[in-house]
Amino acid sequence: MKIQLALDRMTIPEAVGMAGKVAQSVDWIEVGTSLIKEFGVDSVKEMKRAFPDKVIVADIKTIDNARYEFELCFEAGADVATVMGVSPLVTIDACMEVAGRYGRMVMIDLLNSSEEQQRELLKYKDAIFCEHVSKDQQEEMGAKNQGRGCSTFSGERMVAVAGGITLSSLVQLQRTLKPEVVIVGSAITKSKNPSESAAQFKELILHREGK
Repeated sequence: MKIQLALDRMTIPEAVGMAGKVAQSVDWIEVGTSLIKEFGVDSVKEMKRAFPDKVIVADIKTIDNARYEFELCFEAGADVATVMGVSPLVTIDACMEVAGRYGRMVMIDLLNSSEEQQRELLKYKDAIFCEHVSKDQQEEMGAKNQGRGCSTFSGERMVAVAGGITLSSLVQLQRTLKPEVVIVGSAITKSKNPSESAAQFKELILHREGK
């Protein structure tokens, strides 16, 4: 299981600095939606420049204008870019085509997508599928109260999980969704010691995987 560090609601220097504190314990670095909205794809460029050997995820959450947005992200150095699963299939088709042309990856965010939509998305065999509890849901309703069952994609496709993940919830996620990527934000970035917190996530994953 890989750890994806989610960086949001900070400046580019703050994001690069935070990533530097925990780089040894994380595998992928996510340039969050708020970073891209506030500072543009320069945030992606700066992160890739600082961490050329890390997988950089541009969480642009494309829902339309796919070719333009995905080309922007990949030209800026992103290895993965995100598209919303509720997008028209023609949009996701375009994302997959651009990613294939650049030799990069697509992450499909399943936030608010119906079971019918998710069944249609199964055709994208090379995509990563992100089971996502939204930021608003976390802040307004409490992510801890939002259970996660088995995914439509578990055992079928590469699965990532995001949204209010903590050390205690990670164990349950490993049992139910069995994700290949766990996306962690505030449990690391807002802790008193981000480096130590990231190391604890890494240690728990290695222990659970018997490594």
